[in-house]
Amino acid sequence: MSRRHTAPSSSAEELLNTLGQLTGRILERIKMQQARVELAAALQRHTLGAALPAVRGLRVAGRYAPARDGLDIGGDWYDVFPMPDGTVGCAIGDVQGHDVEAAAYMGQVRTCLRAVAVATTEPAEVLARTNDLLISMGSGLFVTCTFLRFDPESRELVDARAGHVPAVWATDDGRCEVVLDEGGLPLGILDGEKYPSSRRVLSGTGAFVLVTDGVVEGPGHPIDEGLARVAELAAAGCSADPDELAARVIAVADLTGHSDDAAVLVLGHGGPRGTAAP
Repeated sequence: MSRRHTAPSSSAEELLNTLGQLTGRILERIKMQQARVELAAALQRHTLGAALPAVRGLRVAGRYAPARDGLDIGGDWYDVFPMPDGTVGCAIGDVQGHDVEAAAYMGQVRTCLRAVAVATTEPAEVLARTNDLLISMGSGLFVTCTFLRFDPESRELVDARAGHVPAVWATDDGRCEVVLDEGGLPLGILDGEKYPSSRRVLSGTGAFVLVTDGVVEGPGHPIDEGLARVAELAAAGCSADPDELAARVIAVADLTGHSDDAAVLVLGHGGPRGTAAP
């Protein structure tokens, strides 16, 4: 018995054509998404890929954990760099969002901070000028940031905060505190904003720990609880290798159930001189 082969009906042809078009669109979107991911990852590597510099009087270490949603990339960063007057600039910050735009803007903010620090190394002035510069760029994004200046000669640490998470400071003589210095608004919100600064001398052996909110805050996990956990870790490890302390602190993000990216910068003082890479 012979079989009859019939041509597809017009409705079947239309369905096949529609499926082909949809498949092509899906593949194109996948390629675009892959390109976005590669671009965001390249931006992040450019900002965080270099080893932190050796700093006389400090032992520095940084850690970064990507966001769990979106592109697994974001606007959190840290930076340490020498300044023209012989002091050292240290920064940690968080750009609104975690996507390609946030990663690109992060690079701009980091560059702005370094450029402004050529003209002035006073942290309050660095933040104020960077804020005005970012507003003039008109991106519409805002940034939380802490900027610090460390003087290797006097061991003085001066810091100013723009809407950022408080730091934690612990020393081997039993001192441990969440540093609740007065701050200003995040960068990029209000033109002409002023940023108070605080001064302290890093005597003895200890660690000054800076984090972004992705480390200490998550769904159902208040920021105070996260900071308390960081304080516990800093008190226990303030005289240890700062790279080990940074690794323990970034792990707090797993306890908070964060979905944002997260960054940690540890400034260890006293003890043997050394550095750590991100």
